[in-house]
Amino acid sequence: MSDLNEVGDRDGWRCWLCDTAVDPDASVNSDRGPSVDSYTVAKTKKNSTVVERLAHRQCNTMKGKIEPVVPWSPDIFVVDPSPIVASVERLKNKGGREIVARCPSMDDATEASEWLLDRLSRFAPDTRFATQITPGGGQYMLILTEG
Repeated sequence: MSDLNEVGDRDGWRCWLCDTAVDPDASVNSDRGPSVDSYTVAKTKKNSTVVERLAHRQCNTMKGKIEPVVPWSPDIFVVDPSPIVASVERLKNKGGREIVARCPSMDDATEASEWLLDRLSRFAPDTRFATQITPGGGQYMLILTEG
């Protein structure tokens, strides 16, 4: 297991679940204090790959009770956004591409694309994602691909 400070520095002291700041000086026993969430992504008979992400203690505890939800930012303009967790799981399992949102302008689509890739770097650090923006029907489709 990595040092909490190493994980925090790598993740920019932001919770991978709620995407808000984590206070590095808060007590690890506090609900809003820092904790490390670990999960195994690849297992073989001889070794396994473990990914660690920074989370608030409360967020980390709650994900065991309810399915985690990664919300879209209220600061970006997207229409009919797909659930981020479900889209990521489908792409990791099946590959391909998925339309994750519609945007009214190219600027909105570009901003949404940058936000989504940044967010996914914390949510699924073990997977590389890319986006494409495709015009259609007077809107711009934001497409997420694994790659």
